[in-house]
This record gives sequence, C-alpha cells and structure tokens, in this order.
Amino acid sequence: MAVLDLRKPKHGHAAKRLRDELIVWLTTVSRQGQPRSSPVWFWWDGDVFHLFSQPRQPKIRNISANPRVSLHLEGGREGDDVVVFEGRARIVRDVQPATSLPGYIEKYRRLIARYGWTPEGFAVDYAVPIVVRPTRVRIS
Repeated sequence: MAVLDLRKPKHGHAAKRLRDELIVWLTTVSRQGQPRSSPVWFWWDGDVFHLFSQPRQPKIRNISANPRVSLHLEGGREGDDVVVFEGRARIVRDVQPATSLPGYIEKYRRLIARYGWTPEGFAVDYAVPIVVRPTRVRIS
C-alpha cells in the first residue's frame, strides 16, 4: 500500500523532499514510554524507508520492544511544510549492508567521505539495517 498519492501536489512535493533531504527524524518509544527522537540518514524507495544504525543504540532496543515509530522531515521555518509518517519498523536480521543500496550510498557519498569513511567502512560502523513501512502520512 503506497502512502503517497503522487497525483496530489502536496504528496509530490513530499516525494521530492524525501529524495533531496538528508535527514529524517526517527521517533521511537522506550520501554518506560519515553519518546526518543534521533536524526538519521535514510533512503526512501517509494514504499519503505531504509535506515542504518550502529549496534547497541537505544533506537535498536526501542524498536525491538515496540516497532511503532514515526518519521518526520523538518517542518519549514514557519511550520508550513509538515511531512510526518507513522509506521512499523523492523530490524533486518539477514544483514543487508548499506552498500547493497546504491541509491543510499550515492545520496550520502559526500558526507561519508567528509566523515572519513569509505562506503564499506560506513557499512561496517552502521551495520544494523532498519526498514520502516509507513502506515499513515500527514502532509500540510
């Protein structure tokens, strides 16, 4: 089920932002019920979000306990460009490294190099793949 309807102008604009923007905010919830938001790199393939995490991060524990998450882009200077997804996250156990997604690597190639990684080195450090399947989107 596609959550974006590209026939709608606001949805088309959101799709462009998902291609161009480098950061999405991922919100998970701890076992104690505390929301935790983290800026993450992402690849939107038109159906799901692909994220990668370092092992043993709170977001990994949170998703393992409760797969319901939200993702949102920056809302614009005046809060007039809101794109929020709700969905279900899963940790991908059959390891697919970041280098298996050429679009992801191309999107972040400049930043990967700026931080002193090669794509392969990044994939080793951020070795935990996360896939988020959106179930709902709010765009305004």
